[in-house]
Amino acid sequence: MGKWGITVIATVLALAVGFGLGFLVRRYVVGARIKKQRQQAGQVLEKAEKKASEVVLVARDEALKIRNAAEKELERRRAGLRREEERLQRRREKLDHRQERLEQQEQALNKRQGAVDKQRNQIERLRQEQMATLERVAGLSREEAKQELLEAVEEETRQDMAGVIRQVEAEAREEADARARKIITTAIQRIASEQVAEVTVSTVSLPSDDMKGRIIGRSGRNIRAFEKVAGVDVVVDDTPEAVTISCFDPVRREVARRAMERLVVDGRIHPARIEEVVADSQKKVERIVREEGERAAYEAGVPGLRSEIIELLGRLKFRTSYGQNQHAHAIETAKLAGMIAEELGADADVARAGGLLHDIGKAVDFETEGTHARIGADICRRYGVPEKVVNCIEAHHHEAEQNSIEAVIVEAADAISGARPGARRESLELYLKRIRALEEIANSFKGVAESYAIQAGREIRILVRPDEVDDLATIRLSKDIASKLEESMEYPGQIKVMVIREVRAEEYAK
Repeated sequence: MGKWGITVIATVLALAVGFGLGFLVRRYVVGARIKKQRQQAGQVLEKAEKKASEVVLVARDEALKIRNAAEKELERRRAGLRREEERLQRRREKLDHRQERLEQQEQALNKRQGAVDKQRNQIERLRQEQMATLERVAGLSREEAKQELLEAVEEETRQDMAGVIRQVEAEAREEADARARKIITTAIQRIASEQVAEVTVSTVSLPSDDMKGRIIGRSGRNIRAFEKVAGVDVVVDDTPEAVTISCFDPVRREVARRAMERLVVDGRIHPARIEEVVADSQKKVERIVREEGERAAYEAGVPGLRSEIIELLGRLKFRTSYGQNQHAHAIETAKLAGMIAEELGADADVARAGGLLHDIGKAVDFETEGTHARIGADICRRYGVPEKVVNCIEAHHHEAEQNSIEAVIVEAADAISGARPGARRESLELYLKRIRALEEIANSFKGVAESYAIQAGREIRILVRPDEVDDLATIRLSKDIASKLEESMEYPGQIKVMVIREVRAEEYAK
């Protein structure tokens, strides 16, 4: 072997010795570490066992405390239950005792009820015996006596009722009259109307009777031309220095009157001139109609009316009723209705519009069938007037139901304007006819002895037969007669109905 071989062997031996020593050293170190860890684990286990013993002791103490507390709570509840049982037992004993007392009282009441029933039967028997005795003594049966008693009570009650009704009505009438007078007086004072109702003139004055021949013309050609162009009838009679123009249309009659006056003043009367003058008068009257319609709407305070309504208002300028100019009447009614509505807190605008338009149907009532109230309502409804105002127009003569307080106000304002002194006039024949109708209606009722229409038909006094009509029936009779007058007659203003029942006793001394 050489030197390299020895070196290799030495190296291998050294490595083997080193591995062996390293293995031994490592084994020793690992053994020492394991031993140490075992010692530490034993210490930890010893500590854990010690701590576990302490926890077990504490847990035993806590469990003992809980058990003691539970036993005390259970004992307390048992004591409470024993007390509740004792209280319920005492209450049950009291209830049993009370039930016994109630049973005893019920038995006593049953005995007393039997005694009461027995006494009641005895009383009923005695009452029947007394009733029989009374019937035998009075000579009347029970029903007859009851009927006489009821009749006497009814008569006395009727007399008392009549007195109470009269008193209540008198108080209500006095208060209502005072309130109404105040409102109407205030309204009339505020309107302070100074205008006089105009009357449509259909008579044209002539400077002389010679003018009649010129109006007639040769063979009547002038008068025929005038009547044809103007659409009127010209009456030439024996009336000195006057001719009469007749036409159902008041506007057309006004045109003819103005044209005739111009022809009379001008003196040139022939067919061509007549056509020219009538056409010019027609334009002037149409202008007047528009102006008067606008003036009526302005004075009444009713804006926003359509031109067709304005024109119909202007036509009322030439329309009269009982001598009262309808144009002035419409304005006056509108003002009165507005003032009364303001006093009563109603809608013054509706009242003014209803008052202004309430008689607008009279502008065309000669052309259309129906009453002027219905005609006016249909026209206004057609031209967009509010329905509340239309109801005021349609209901102011009770031809339709009044649906608002404004409708009632318009009716009252219409009556005030038409009934004031000097507002209207009527012929003697119509006046006498109305007076006779008043008395005939009053005499048609049962129990009326006499009736008298007085105060120019504003009041009717009725004397009744006292043996047929009592006090309560007197009040009812006055209401029935007033209702009959409202239904069957037309009259301005109002009619006072006074029913008088007078009892006279006569005896002769012998």
